[in-house]
This record gives sequence, structure tokens and C-alpha cells, in this order.
Amino acid sequence: MEFISNQDRAQVLVQALPYIQQYSGKTIVIKYGGNAMIDDRLKDAVMTDIVLLSLIGVHVVLVHGGGPEISAMLKKVGKESRFVNGLRYTDEETMEIVQMVLAGKVNKDLVGLINRHGGRAVGLCGMDGGMIKAVRTTPDGADIGYVGEIIGVDTTIIKDSATNGYIPVISTVGVGEKGEVYNINADTAAASIAACLHAEKLLLMTDVRGLLRDKDDENSLISVVNVSEVNSLKRSGIISGGMIPKIDCCVEAVRRGVKRTHIIDGRIEHSILVELFSDQGIGTMFL
Repeated sequence: MEFISNQDRAQVLVQALPYIQQYSGKTIVIKYGGNAMIDDRLKDAVMTDIVLLSLIGVHVVLVHGGGPEISAMLKKVGKESRFVNGLRYTDEETMEIVQMVLAGKVNKDLVGLINRHGGRAVGLCGMDGGMIKAVRTTPDGADIGYVGEIIGVDTTIIKDSATNGYIPVISTVGVGEKGEVYNINADTAAASIAACLHAEKLLLMTDVRGLLRDKDDENSLISVVNVSEVNSLKRSGIISGGMIPKIDCCVEAVRRGVKRTHIIDGRIEHSILVELFSDQGIGTMFL
């Protein structure tokens, strides 16, 4: 391990001070998924970052997915995972498993992990307090079962938790007007929650560096994108495939009042702190 002198440590803290002052008392929404959620070392780094932010007065809201865990549980019960246009086909039985895995095991594991790192977390799902209101979605007319589109977010329970010093950990299960339960895309949910909370920042943790000018060259990272440039980047093919829905979420959040949104590489330890507390940052910022 590289030795850091006490002088260097002090210098790091001094350089972080303006950022600590800037974010203290503000709300930051983090969408957590990908490798950072599976790799134990990365998981520990994320939890440490979140607890540190909370201790310096940042209101952190953690929104999580759990695709691999859902797929693993479906496999255990002998049910095949099906995807339509990148969205999980969710029949009634699959929805029961999604609810059980997301709002149950994954959510409570994360709550326990934050608490073990010295934080105070509370687990919530979109059904609690009618937080995430949704209707059934049929993209391009396709029936994909109990997959929901968000029509409203009631942030009362999130704000109450944060005001009382808790870190809300939210699983993205939504509720319909007749009590139906819907599977909600975690990126979309994080963007809606960030917008409704008037968050300072939304961070989407992914398994890529950010938006690359050349998808095969990790050194071609585009550090800053103005939302007005997004359509031309789509036309030129720079934004394509799986990045389209993620970037659409970033754009929606900015247009709805979130000051900055970021796509950051969850494969890098402490990427949250690097993004928030350094001049260069680490991923792609949308403003």
C-alpha cells in the first residue's frame, strides 16, 4: 500500500473543503447498480463513501436495482428470464419474485451494510407511503407484463427519513391506483426521485467510464455534455445502445431541475468521492 504522509493527508482534506461546504445540507441521489453491487470490495467502498457523505451533512438518497439477483432467483425456481427491448418481461409470478428480492433481500442487505459501516440507513420501497405511483407501460405496443411507468413521486417519506438523520435506501417497486405492483427501471426511478427532491446532483453508477466518443477507446471519455448536444450525439451514433436510456434519464433530471447529473464508473473504488470532491471528476457530467 502506498504510504501517504500526514502532510499529504491534510492537503487532501483542505482541497476537499470547498466541495464539503458546497454539498453540506444538499441532497444527492445515487443510483446504485452494476459491478459495484456484486463485487464485495467495491460494495464496501460505495458504503464507505455514502456514510462519509452523510457524516459531513449531505442528504444521500440511495436508489438501487437488482437485476442479477432477480435473474438468479428466477433460475432457482426454474423460471427463465425474458427481456423485451431491454426490459424484463414481468408476469405475475415474476413480479412476486421481483418484489421479494428487491424490496426484501437486496434492500435489507444494503441497509445492514450501511449500518455496519457506521451509517443510519432505512429501507424503503416505492410502495411505502405510496411513494412511486405508476401505470402499466407498453413500449411500442408490446405487452411486457407488470412493468411500470412512473406518473408521480411522493417524496414525503424520503424527506422525513433524511430530516431525521437516516439514509433512505429505495428499491424501485411502484404501485398502481388499484394497488397493483409494478417493476420500475432503477435509472428512471432515480431520475424522477432526484427531480422531485430538487436534488443538487444525481449520480448513476454504471460499468463504463461514462460517455465515450469511441466506444472501444476508454480514453475517449467526454467529460461534460450540455443537454442541448444530446440529440446530435445520438444522430452521430456516439450515444447508442444501452447508453440511450441512461442518458435520457440524465437529460430528464436536468430539465426537471436537478443541477448536475453524472454517469460514473462504479468499477473504480471510491468513484463517488472522486466525482464529488475533485476538480476533474471521473465520469460524464450533464448540465
